[in-house]
Amino acid sequence: MKMVRMSGWRVVVVVAIWLVGVLVLTLHRYDGNRAGEKTNWMGFTDREARLAQRVREGEDQVQWLKLQLSSSQNKISQELKKTSLGGGGGGCEPVPLPCEAVHVAIVCAGTEASRTVVTLLKSILFYRRNPIHFHFISDKEARKILTHLTSTWRIPQVKFRFYNAEDVVDDVSWIPNKHYSGVYGLLKLTLPKILPKNLEKVIILDTDVTFATDIGKLWTIFQNFDKSQALGLVENQSDWYIPGKLWKNHRPWPALGRGLNTGVILMDLSKLRRQSWSQTWRTVAENDLVTQLSTSLADQDVLNAVLRRQSDLLYPLPCKWNVQMSDNSLSDTLCYDTKHGDAVNVIHFNSPKKLNSVNKHINYFKNLHLTFLQYDGNLLRRELYNCHTARDGDTQVYEDDLASSQDSCHSFKSSGNILYRSHIYFLPFCTNNHTNTAVTLVAQLSLDRLHMLEQIVNHWKGPISFALYLTDPESQNFLQFYENSALLKSRCDVGYHVVYKESDFYPVNFLRNLALDHAVTEYVFLSDVDFLPSLDMARTLQTSITNLLLNQPQRVLIVPAFESQRYKAAHFPDTKAELVKKLDLGEMFTFRFHDWPAGHAATNFVKWRTSTTPYTVGWKRDFEPYIVGRKGMVRYDTRFLGFGWNKVSHIMALYAEKYEFVVLPDVFIIHQPHSPSMEIGRYRTSQAYRDCLQRLKDEFIEELEQRTGKKLGIETKE
Repeated sequence: MKMVRMSGWRVVVVVAIWLVGVLVLTLHRYDGNRAGEKTNWMGFTDREARLAQRVREGEDQVQWLKLQLSSSQNKISQELKKTSLGGGGGGCEPVPLPCEAVHVAIVCAGTEASRTVVTLLKSILFYRRNPIHFHFISDKEARKILTHLTSTWRIPQVKFRFYNAEDVVDDVSWIPNKHYSGVYGLLKLTLPKILPKNLEKVIILDTDVTFATDIGKLWTIFQNFDKSQALGLVENQSDWYIPGKLWKNHRPWPALGRGLNTGVILMDLSKLRRQSWSQTWRTVAENDLVTQLSTSLADQDVLNAVLRRQSDLLYPLPCKWNVQMSDNSLSDTLCYDTKHGDAVNVIHFNSPKKLNSVNKHINYFKNLHLTFLQYDGNLLRRELYNCHTARDGDTQVYEDDLASSQDSCHSFKSSGNILYRSHIYFLPFCTNNHTNTAVTLVAQLSLDRLHMLEQIVNHWKGPISFALYLTDPESQNFLQFYENSALLKSRCDVGYHVVYKESDFYPVNFLRNLALDHAVTEYVFLSDVDFLPSLDMARTLQTSITNLLLNQPQRVLIVPAFESQRYKAAHFPDTKAELVKKLDLGEMFTFRFHDWPAGHAATNFVKWRTSTTPYTVGWKRDFEPYIVGRKGMVRYDTRFLGFGWNKVSHIMALYAEKYEFVVLPDVFIIHQPHSPSMEIGRYRTSQAYRDCLQRLKDEFIEELEQRTGKKLGIETKE
């Protein structure tokens, strides 16, 4: 060890002497010509200024070399220590203790970041062998989305905690920042302040990184920090921090050598707090902003400037922990594409183009990212076999499951009680200032009904809340469909909420409730995706609400439903008069007139044809109209799945709760023809399914009568 240390310092001394010699010779050479040269505002000639810049760059290289030599000596010392203790045999990478929690902090703001961060989470959870505690510093929008997603994901031995970014935004908002991340790109500087004081260390990640190994291996690197090292970072794999390298007048923030990338950071919070970290980075930022005027790479510029002054804080991480895929990245030559290159553990798509950045190996790394993008997140709900924590009642739950599995309706019943993994506001959404009578259209769909979205959005000019039942890969198909639709992208008042597939049955009422819960207005129109509303219906309903609902909380309005066998939207009637004419000609029919007349007969279509004022109708068995009412009305019973009684049970519950039904005379909806769903096929062909549904009907009525005290007096058997 002594020989290694002496050898390293000799190299440093030789480099320093060489630099001094170059400086002396250069000054001597140009001294005679100095009188004829122009001087700058500090009194230096141009040649002297350029020479001073070269000397500064040389000093940076010497300092970086010292740091690398010191790091090498520490590694050698630690390896010798491990060998002497008998812990270094076998060549295995160190891993945390089985139940040691790994803490990860992520700054995440906005809808898009909330969606992209899911791929990062999947990659971490796929490889992990330890409990994970995620700490999200997020804005209000991201907190709402991610809180809902993580609470419905239900991953064993994983905790999520959220912190208000608004609490620390003012700490960094004074720094001018050109980076596309805006003020949130500076918030990593505030983590020692906002994270809990009892949290001593944390791995900080950008949302655009993807793991290719167990994050626990990265966590163990904290063990290698010496008493002064508090920040572990990978060298920046581009020439950004080398002055004049990318273009002639490029003058970046000061940095050690090539600089450091902040996409992956090991941060020892306790050490930084002891040295007044907030004051440290603020002082450095204030000083350098005098000449730099703004940051170009947000927190990365400030952290590099700090480490340029206090290099003892730095622990250089191997490049495999942050392989950078920016357009100007040299990661192939600096990192993995070498004779002795390490495996790639973390890929960082640190370009504004993300997966479309220009890099000769981008397709290989993109495929790894896309694998996790489309990976079924439900499969990540696995217990850690090396760290099982028994829960109270586990044995009883097992016995109950064993007994219920003997029930022929077990699958049907259990599917009705699932809390599905749900990603609300999957796409950008804006909350406009709606009037107190505005109405949100609420509907649900699966991938095979995706093509109907544009027609509804075109007909309905008010806010919409859609719940989509999709697999992880299908959610990406939906995203692509949205990106290719100018109409859908033009409307930011449409909320898309993705519910991920998890059972053999279509959870129609779970989807309806989710879409209803996230309606943004007091009043809602409960529809289905295969119905088109009459033109200007969103505006017309506001008048109806003013006249009929404002002072009547126990009332719902019925929108009459019709159907056509014609697929072209060009045949859609513009007015009620035109619809009545088509009814007379046999081009239109009342909905389900031939198959299920009981579902809508109570609407009294004969009266509706000539009515010009709203009228009240009574409830009848099997009645299932489409209604307008208050958002806080009775929810759908999620036990009803697929086809059969999913709307009937809801209308029955409203009746039992003493709701009044009023038919609107001036609006209508028309069903669009489509191929039969798998659910209706199951209902028609499976006697077992119909038997289970019958049992549920009887249970529902019994429970409803007990809860409301209203005797319905109906026979459910057909």
